[in-house]
Amino acid sequence: MKARMRVGDFLVAYLQKIGVAHLFGIPGDLVINLFFKFGRRRGMRIVTLSHEPGVGFAADGYARATGRIGVVCVTYGAGGFNMVNPVAGSFSERVPILVVSGGPGAEERKLGQLIHHQAKEIESQYKIYDEITCAAAVLDDPRRLADEVDRVVRAVWREQRPGYLEIHRDMVERVIEVPAAIREWDGGLEFARSDERRTAEAARETAARFNGARKPAVIVGIETFRYKLQRDVVALVERMGAPCMTTVLGKGAFPMDHPLAMGVHIGPLSPPPIRRRIDEADLVLNLGTLLTDMNLGSRPPQITRDRSIWAAGNRVDVSCHTYTDVGIRDFVRALRRQRLRRRRETVAYADNLKPARGSLARAVTVADMLREVNRFLAGKRGWAVIAESGDMLFAGLDVRIGRGGAYLAQGYYASMGFGVPGAIGLELGTGKRPLVLCGDGAFQMTGVEIAQAARYGLRPIVVLMNNGGWGIFRPIAEREDLLAIPDWPYAELARAWGGAGYVASTVAELRDALADAERQSSFALIEVRVDPHDLSPVSRKYIEASARKAGVARARRDDAGAP
Repeated sequence: MKARMRVGDFLVAYLQKIGVAHLFGIPGDLVINLFFKFGRRRGMRIVTLSHEPGVGFAADGYARATGRIGVVCVTYGAGGFNMVNPVAGSFSERVPILVVSGGPGAEERKLGQLIHHQAKEIESQYKIYDEITCAAAVLDDPRRLADEVDRVVRAVWREQRPGYLEIHRDMVERVIEVPAAIREWDGGLEFARSDERRTAEAARETAARFNGARKPAVIVGIETFRYKLQRDVVALVERMGAPCMTTVLGKGAFPMDHPLAMGVHIGPLSPPPIRRRIDEADLVLNLGTLLTDMNLGSRPPQITRDRSIWAAGNRVDVSCHTYTDVGIRDFVRALRRQRLRRRRETVAYADNLKPARGSLARAVTVADMLREVNRFLAGKRGWAVIAESGDMLFAGLDVRIGRGGAYLAQGYYASMGFGVPGAIGLELGTGKRPLVLCGDGAFQMTGVEIAQAARYGLRPIVVLMNNGGWGIFRPIAEREDLLAIPDWPYAELARAWGGAGYVASTVAELRDALADAERQSSFALIEVRVDPHDLSPVSRKYIEASARKAGVARARRDDAGAP
């Protein structure tokens, strides 16, 4: 960095200083000069896809998988508004994304006329992003520009949520002063610091409660992953010797093949062994668990305050005591320094899959697919599973990945379209080979981005469950024709796009397709044809619970004489 730099050059230097190696985006007229600045041969790899939603999901997958900030560059209006849904998902699920958008120049703004790509007002895009990011800025003041970039980026890292920078196209070549503090800074980003005394006291009280418990259990949530605590959490759980579960959103935050891993806790929808173990616990330690309906199985938590500890959202609740300004990182590390009484308990991993029955020539079901994927992944290292939203989001909860693997899903925001582009971002950032669980409905939204895989030398395997529509809603639909979608020749399309394509209708065909797909040097797509009314085991539980909940609500309205 120099004391005086052009804005575009400063942005490139700043992003490289914080370790950005990939930039996702699509060029457009109001950002083209800046886009070309990013695209110079300076060590930053530019990744373009077919459509802005795919770009946004890819950057999100990249950020989740690498633990770094995912950076996106798009044009104003048509590009920026296309990115809103992926960024909203990143905000909901605490993923650090930085959106860099172009914008109209100062002279254009002075004219007072409508500018192409403009919505209601010139400032409309900024106002929308200000709502779905933790920090946003329009970089129109050269005197404060460098400091504003620094402010937004530091907030993105500190809060692990998206940020937004809008740069007017006539600012890209503007020369600015770069403060010495930014020039001399080593590029290291820091999380917010906790109150040391409150953290120490929260850790002491937690340790006392844990040591006095007869049958404690641990539930690990997404904040432990976002704040880079995987090793600390594993070490803490091993010292405690208590069984460990994850939430829906936190699946993958604790190794699934660890001897103390018990599976995914989904409130009342959990596998019976997990439900029983939580019911028996006289203390449940929740680390980084967000209180969402998906995490709790659509019901309020059944764990009473007097036998629970919740550490999330920059606070720790120990029974009826609340410690504010205590971050999850500092709390976990302070707890590790406490004297903890180690339990010895034999823990068995629990899922929702029953043993398979019948020959391999039988028609494949969603449960069969999950058993075959687990069989395929058993003993393998360096693989990742990405579960698309819809039935596959629930299906993915029964997938088990070995140490060194990864698991991604939008377990709370649950936007369809995340899977395939998210896998592209993951593989670009980590080199792990992705296996995507995707329905035909979600694939028709963003799945065509798989055609980009060959350009970047990527080899994802997409397991596409073809049930002829948005099948997760069929159990509650009065008109199933409203859930139908066109039947694409998925395997043929994969081959036309430069990959391998397979069709599997039986368990044997699926097993063979997975084995052959692994050997391919390109991406692969396996179309698995299942009964239109077949669903994953967890989806069935979820729908039945929702139906019971709706029935109770109707009964209460009837009793009250409500219309």
